[in-house]
Amino acid sequence: MCQRGRAPTILGTVTDSAPTDPIEERPVLVVDYGAQYAQLIARRVREADVYSEVVPHTYSTEQLLEKNPAAIILSGGPSSVYAEDAPQVDGKLFEAGVPVFGICYGFQAMAAALGGKVAKTGLREYGSTDAMVAGGARSILEGTPEHQNTWMSHGDSVQEAPEGFEVLASTAGAPVAAFANEEKKLYGVQWHPEVKHSAYGQQVLENFLFKGARLDRSWTTGNIVEEQVERIRAQVGSSRVICGLSGGVDSAVAAALVQRAVGDQLTCVFVDHGLLREGEAEQVERDFVAATGVNLYVANEQERFLSALAGVTDPETKRKIIGREFIRSFEEAERAIMAQAEAEGEPIRFLVQGTLYPDVVESGGGEGAANIKSHHNVGGLPEDMQFELVEPLRLLFKDEVRAVGRELGLPAEIVGRQPFPGPGLGIRIIGEVTRERLDLLRRADAIARAELTAAGLDDDVWQMPVVLLADVRSVGVQGDGRTYGHPIVLRPVSSEDAMTADWSRLPYDLLARISNRITNEVDGVNRVVLDVTSKPPGTIEWE
Repeated sequence: MCQRGRAPTILGTVTDSAPTDPIEERPVLVVDYGAQYAQLIARRVREADVYSEVVPHTYSTEQLLEKNPAAIILSGGPSSVYAEDAPQVDGKLFEAGVPVFGICYGFQAMAAALGGKVAKTGLREYGSTDAMVAGGARSILEGTPEHQNTWMSHGDSVQEAPEGFEVLASTAGAPVAAFANEEKKLYGVQWHPEVKHSAYGQQVLENFLFKGARLDRSWTTGNIVEEQVERIRAQVGSSRVICGLSGGVDSAVAAALVQRAVGDQLTCVFVDHGLLREGEAEQVERDFVAATGVNLYVANEQERFLSALAGVTDPETKRKIIGREFIRSFEEAERAIMAQAEAEGEPIRFLVQGTLYPDVVESGGGEGAANIKSHHNVGGLPEDMQFELVEPLRLLFKDEVRAVGRELGLPAEIVGRQPFPGPGLGIRIIGEVTRERLDLLRRADAIARAELTAAGLDDDVWQMPVVLLADVRSVGVQGDGRTYGHPIVLRPVSSEDAMTADWSRLPYDLLARISNRITNEVDGVNRVVLDVTSKPPGTIEWE
């Protein structure tokens, strides 16, 4: 289903019937050697309007070539090329006529496979490093300065380039920091061009794509929509489809794509569990329907969830309860919709899920398998229903999903919404979930979000959970008397993919406005604190 987060998201046994090759683009394959940046490389390629996919280093040369790649990028990784269990590059890959670009470990493995010399010199380079471009060097370094700041992370280094390769750059610790063989379209750099700390990194990457591999810019938002609409129509035909709307970006965009493809064959179910932020339920019921014309079934289940959560304080128990009740609520709605569909002779065959490409890669399912990640299924699934899965976003990163949503005409309030956990505010209340505490947290959260927007910082903050410490009280002074109220925690974080994150350095005057408004306008709160923990060691959410 489309619901994201740890609450269960589907209601039946899903069969693997989705096409395994859903696009016609020849991909740029990013071979992952265990790098923390493999997905980031793929993102940077797509930012250049070129389609990319991440594949594991366990792929053989034959498997790589079967995907008909337009080019191949070998990622970095933590290994030494001479370690006994280090992943290696098959030399046959470089004879296949496919342009190849090695990065960091991929650069070293490429050099070793082609007869170059890689050694541990003791001159390690980590972080910001000055690279010196050889005089007259062109190729992938064309248009970059003689001295440029790069981001390094290596202990070994390439001492001698393979035969036939031109040395393009060097650093204090790496005599061969970049090389090229224009005849064979083989290139590499020791640094990480995919990170923003490498000043000319994106230009180097695009030089490989457009000057080395001679690719075209064809991966655009409009093309994505057209390709996915065609794919959905081919998969679904004239059958009926059901989708769960969570109130989040992914489910909304997935539903809008399917609606664009099959129209009234789609029915969306919105389970209003009362755990969303202020105004979000209304946005789903009013704004999303107005923008798409979708058939929407609303299940008002606020009392059900509050009753089930009464007296519960353990976070994992809360997650399981919310997941269980979501399944039951959706199941009841689904039965009503299916009964009507069957009465009309059109049973529901397909279920829409808002799976994104990082979900596919992290679960090892990059081969098109229609699997549901286990953390979506807390509480188990009924076994008496059969659905085939429609995953229109499974090729996309989050920023691409937002771009597709804008292309489809979804409201900015929905497309720009911050990531939000499936269990909702239920896990942003530390302690028992009650109606009064939900109302208090909703108001504080709305103030924080409104001030962030007014400051023009929505695009600078990945997510800003607002947490109520319901089981904690602190002494305060408001008016002429002492108070004994709850603390509110602000958790603004900056991230590219939520796998790692750092706390956002918001301006002090903005933090002051948020604090003043919350303590003045929200009864029961007399203290606002700021969480300045990175991930790791902390997580983005508190529970």
